[in-house]
Amino acid sequence: MSTPTSQDSQEPNAYHLPVLLKETLDALAIRPDGIYVDLTFGGGGHSRGILERLGPKGKLFAFDQDSDARRNLPDDARITFLPHNFRHVGRFLRLHEAIPVDGILADLGVSSHQFDEGQRGFSFRFEGDMDMRMDRRQTLTAYDVVNTWSEQQLHKLFEQYGEVTNARTLARTIVGVRKTVSLKTIPNFRSALNSVVKGNPNKYFAQVFQALRIEVNDELGALKEMLQQVPGLLSIGGRAAIITFHSLEDRIVKNFFKKGSFEDEDLSDPFGQSTAPPLLKVITKKPVVPGESELRQNPRSRSAKLRVAERQEPPEADRPKGKH
Repeated sequence: MSTPTSQDSQEPNAYHLPVLLKETLDALAIRPDGIYVDLTFGGGGHSRGILERLGPKGKLFAFDQDSDARRNLPDDARITFLPHNFRHVGRFLRLHEAIPVDGILADLGVSSHQFDEGQRGFSFRFEGDMDMRMDRRQTLTAYDVVNTWSEQQLHKLFEQYGEVTNARTLARTIVGVRKTVSLKTIPNFRSALNSVVKGNPNKYFAQVFQALRIEVNDELGALKEMLQQVPGLLSIGGRAAIITFHSLEDRIVKNFFKKGSFEDEDLSDPFGQSTAPPLLKVITKKPVVPGESELRQNPRSRSAKLRVAERQEPPEADRPKGKH
């Protein structure tokens, strides 16, 4: 497939190819009259797939904090677009009196459109500013981070969010060079750090930019806030399908789906009594990954992992008392 250009970037498929589309739609087990939520609308590919399986009474709520996504909205009365970060999903679904919902989808990857728009600053391949804001209403940019954070803060950031091998040296170099060189643009940033690059420069800067993007957009914090709301938003039997693109996200989703927490450790107390069972049942014992044909068509899907969980009945003691 050809690389999207500025002329064709208005087309939904050029904006972003939906990853694991059929697998995700099948996993959601869409009911024609159900209520569904696409937390990462982007190019609208997953939303279109959901709409195709919905009947005339079905509803879809689509979230996206990037204002560029709105242009991809289909002319369909069943869809409601909400221009907000998905960490606020519960608040806005309550405003629309849409709880409970039958399915929730999130594709956590940065869209191809965002990577290919040089002025957004998401890719080290272009000559834009060090920006990286998904929601351009916010003030913090990647330039603010590299220009004002302490060496210790930068070291921790690149080590934890980018798994950069020489994170300490990188942080020290940034703090040193920013005294005499402006790091506001991507070319300046790359040029100033060429001396500390380890291994393949493309892979190295991909890790550095990933760390900055995660921090600027508080991606992991937003993911945790969203996941904590999911069990309370889903109807019994409703499903959540989350597509991740790196190990930090995948570990968070895996642990929450399995244990209802974000920790790797077993949550049994010291006396051997387990905590309350999670309200979600894991449907995908192993994550679903793209097949060979999708990888050929969309190489950017290579690190995608889909995990699916289903809302269970609460434990007997927690169920509301009523007539039987």
